[in-house]
Amino acid sequence: MEEKKERRQYDKEFKEEAVRLVVEGKRRTSEVARDLGIESNMLHRWKKEMEVDQSGAFPGKGRMKPEEEENRRLRRELEDIREERDILKKALAVFSRRGK
Repeated sequence: MEEKKERRQYDKEFKEEAVRLVVEGKRRTSEVARDLGIESNMLHRWKKEMEVDQSGAFPGKGRMKPEEEENRRLRRELEDIREERDILKKALAVFSRRGK
């Protein structure tokens, strides 16, 4: 039977420090990754995420970036409004039939 490899999780500070070592230390990504015991492609991904959105990078487990959270809230609100609209349409249909 094949053993399941446990996924390691890294906190925000570790990721930021690893990226800083590459950017400020003028060291190769593969070298820093080897020293930290991580895959170089993971470090490349972290570096890219920091370049795209430094303040919102690595929000943490179960947390979303503010834009994503607002998007989710607006989608939920839209869904509620559509549901209310559909209920009102049905009520209008019922009441307009009663008047005949």
